[in-house]
Amino acid sequence: MSGSFDWLKPASAEAGKRNVLGGPLLPCSVAPLTGFFRDGCCNTGPEDIGLHVVCAEVSAEFLNFSKAAGNDLSTPRPEYGFAGLSAGDRWCLCAARWEEARRAGFAPPVLLEATHEAALEICTLDDLISHAVDAPT
Repeated sequence: MSGSFDWLKPASAEAGKRNVLGGPLLPCSVAPLTGFFRDGCCNTGPEDIGLHVVCAEVSAEFLNFSKAAGNDLSTPRPEYGFAGLSAGDRWCLCAARWEEARRAGFAPPVLLEATHEAALEICTLDDLISHAVDAPT
């Protein structure tokens, strides 16, 4: 039975998750608290239909692009416990939205060690590295 319910484990049990570079997945942000599971990491599981796995440092340009595309991340939504994002905040973005922003020229910088390897289902490693704040040398 081992492994069949791994996605139900708390964040502390996520130590085996990998980033796009093949290393352990590092936290993205706890202020604001991000992640599909609101555990500070870009973890994913079967219920994460949007694949919130790209750890990005959002820019004003990206926030404007996302709002225009129908996903307003800058306006506070207290009813959902969401304070709204500001330029410089780190947030686990949907891989498809990051890729859409990249193609439009508005992709925010990425933290590779905090970006889940599942991002590679949508984004190329080369594209992520070219937008990385922590690019390998």
